[in-house]
Amino acid sequence: MRTTVSFAVGVLAVLMLLHAAYSTIQYRALLKITEDEFTGPPYEVLVELIFVMVLSLFAGLTVPGDFKSILPDSDENRVVSLPSNMNFMIFNHRGKAFPTETGLKLN
Repeated sequence: MRTTVSFAVGVLAVLMLLHAAYSTIQYRALLKITEDEFTGPPYEVLVELIFVMVLSLFAGLTVPGDFKSILPDSDENRVVSLPSNMNFMIFNHRGKAFPTETGLKLN
């Protein structure tokens, strides 16, 4: 349930951000009609943007879930062990596209 509420807060933050953008565009159109100079967005839009930032930060930190422990002695950590015979390890990666012999010599 906590993730659902956090996701709803994130959606609300996006909608408020779109509202702030629309309000700024509407304000600029009003300034063009009255032939005033644009010096910045109105105070209400700045307050709305700060509130959107706080809501987005909350949603961004809570939607992914709880942080997991990275301590080495934690029970939640799984140990990945390498095979005992290192001769049979195969690495498939993009580096095999490059030639193995470059012909360069180091001094």
